[in-house]
Amino acid sequence: MNPGLTGIWILAFLLLWMVPAEAQYRNGNPYGGRPNSIIPQSNDEKPEPKALTAEEIVDGEMPKITETAQLNDFEQAVVSSILTKYVQQSIELRILDLEPQKAREKMDQIKKNQNEELKAGLPEDKYQLIIDIQEKGVRKVKSQKKKKGKKNKKNKEEGR
Repeated sequence: MNPGLTGIWILAFLLLWMVPAEAQYRNGNPYGGRPNSIIPQSNDEKPEPKALTAEEIVDGEMPKITETAQLNDFEQAVVSSILTKYVQQSIELRILDLEPQKAREKMDQIKKNQNEELKAGLPEDKYQLIIDIQEKGVRKVKSQKKKKGKKNKKNKEEGR
């Protein structure tokens, strides 16, 4: 073989060997991974979400409660004021950071007082709907109301 031809073959072999070896190192990172960005990253931290007040929490839930329980303006005001009062108490209780057993007892007491006030301020059927909404959630109570409505329609039609 010609010595010049041997040099060309060695050079071609080295070039072909280096391409796959270089592909293992992405952007100079031997461990692969994402390439480094040219755009500098900002050090701005996202602000922590603002803690909602009792009024804001109740105002967010009242439209759902009002629609589901079909409250009139007076009943809506009663429910809103009672819920705001007791949501505020539960927020204050969380801030105190009591022992779990004491916190549970206090929350049970708050819930009991809230239920007593709701019972005193609302008709029995609407009081029961509010309690169901608090325990099960709006969606389940709405679906149960629809099912009851369908059953009542069927019973009326069969009774004719």
